[in-house]
Amino acid sequence: MAYKSITFCFFILLVAGFSSCSGKLETGTINIENWKKDRNGCLGLRLQDVEEIKELKNTYLAKNNQEIIITFGRPDRVELVDKSQSFFIYFLEPSDRCDEQIKKEPLKVLFRLNAINKVSEVTVTTLNP
Repeated sequence: MAYKSITFCFFILLVAGFSSCSGKLETGTINIENWKKDRNGCLGLRLQDVEEIKELKNTYLAKNNQEIIITFGRPDRVELVDKSQSFFIYFLEPSDRCDEQIKKEPLKVLFRLNAINKVSEVTVTTLNP
C-alpha cells in the first residue's frame, strides 16, 4: 500500500514540475522574428507592434522573467532599482546604442519585475524607470 502512495506522490510531483516549465507567451499579431532582430529598436521594426503590445500588456502580468525572455528575447537593458524590483527594457524606437543621433527619449516597453521575478507592471512609455 505504501508503494502505491509513494508512486502517486511521485506522479503528482512530476506533473507539477512539467506544468511549471516556462514557455512562450501569447503575442497576438506581433512579429516576434522581427522583434528579436530589432535590438535596441535600431531598425524600427518593433514600432509596428506598439498597438498590439498595448492590447496584450495585461496578459503578461504575473508571468516570470524566463517566459518574457523566451518570448521577446534578451532585453535591450536590465535595470536593477533595488533588491526587490528590476526592469526589462525593450526599445521600440532607436536608443542611444544605435548609430543615429537621438533627439528625444525613445519609446520603450518596460516590464517591471518584483522580488520573485514575476511581472508586476507593463508600460509603454518614453520615461525611464
